[in-house]
Amino acid sequence: MLDVSVCLCECEFMRTTIDLPEELFREAKMRAVEQGTTLKNLMTQCIRSGLRDQSAEAPSVTSRRPLPPVAIRRVPGQAPVPAQSNRQLNALLEDEEIEAVRMLEHSQQP
Repeated sequence: MLDVSVCLCECEFMRTTIDLPEELFREAKMRAVEQGTTLKNLMTQCIRSGLRDQSAEAPSVTSRRPLPPVAIRRVPGQAPVPAQSNRQLNALLEDEEIEAVRMLEHSQQP
């Protein structure tokens, strides 16, 4: 049996707009003409090839970009709170939890 939805996905295209430097656009257009294909097909082939090459390379842990800090919502009328990293936020949460346990223990003492 054949899954028709799989076949349909192979033929679907997503229309998008990208900005290319003029020289790069001209070079791609000329190459498409030389190869007897359309610019769309050439770009699709180049993107697939580039993605395939990148996925073949195993990303190392050190090559990953650091995660951006968590954004803190600004309260109108108050000074902005500087963004903090996840590590800093976790430390604050731990401190709050420790303080909450101390307060609970203190309130339960006779």
